Amino acid sequence: MEKKITDEELLRELSIRFEQNKTALEELRHKSEQLKKVNEKLKESESLKSHFLSNVTNEIVNPFASILGLSQNIMSLRVDNYEKIKPLAQLIHSEAFNLDFQLKNIFAAAKIEAGLAQPELSAVNISSLIESVIESYRYKARQKELKIKFHYQSNTQNGTITGFPTDSEKVKLIISNLLNNSIKYSNAAEKIDVSSFIDDKGALSIVVKDYGKGISSDDKEKLFDRFEKGVESIHSLNEGYGLGLSVTKAYVELLEGEVNVKSEPGKGAEFAIVLPRPDETNFLEGFSDDGNQIFFDDSDEEF
Repeated sequence: MEKKITDEELLRELSIRFEQNKTALEELRHKSEQLKKVNEKLKESESLKSHFLSNVTNEIVNPFASILGLSQNIMSLRVDNYEKIKPLAQLIHSEAFNLDFQLKNIFAAAKIEAGLAQPELSAVNISSLIESVIESYRYKARQKELKIKFHYQSNTQNGTITGFPTDSEKVKLIISNLLNNSIKYSNAAEKIDVSSFIDDKGALSIVVKDYGKGISSDDKEKLFDRFEKGVESIHSLNEGYGLGLSVTKAYVELLEGEVNVKSEPGKGAEFAIVLPRPDETNFLEGFSDDGNQIFFDDSDEEF
């Protein structure tokens, strides 16, 4: 004989099921909103990528056209017009330098996106590497009458300057991105301070500080977003396409480091990179002087 359910028990069961349905509907609504946001992000990402590809095509084609045109002008000059060659050669160098810089970031971003970016450690002469990057930007800095000051506090063992185990090419691109932005957003006849040191824990710190336009708090939140179209005040690469700093952050994180930003509108910006010293140094591939060459050493010396 089946037990009859009282009205009180029925109401209690209906109340429980009602609350369960209410919770399920709330969760469904929440997930629906999340899915909607994801779809919006995907559409925005596709739009930004399309916009980026369209603009970066111009950034590649235009320098090539300038280089070809300037080279043709040089070839058409008479031998006795040598004084006209130097400014044309400087323009060619400037266009080629910018093109090379942009391509390095594009290729780096592609490797990061594909998951192919891996650290390739060597013992790096940090002072020499930073000086080589600064030297490559001298011409660009002189165009704005900017002075770049560099201070390096060396780490010594038994009186000998030691190399820091890291990826020289990735560190070089990190510094290049920060220095390029500082030059771009500095006012004429100002200075840029670059400093580097090894702390007591063996971590490498690199700081690039300018005294230019600065960054607003709102812009800081999207500073490292890939393909983010920046406003005039944002420190970003390729006229605000947001690629350079996203590469910088990805490379810093790949080296297990962190990047911090201090800035206020009108008071410049300070980017500080901290890279911890790797625990394992037995797989170093050699010694890198300035990021362009790696010298191999068969000795057992530890860096």
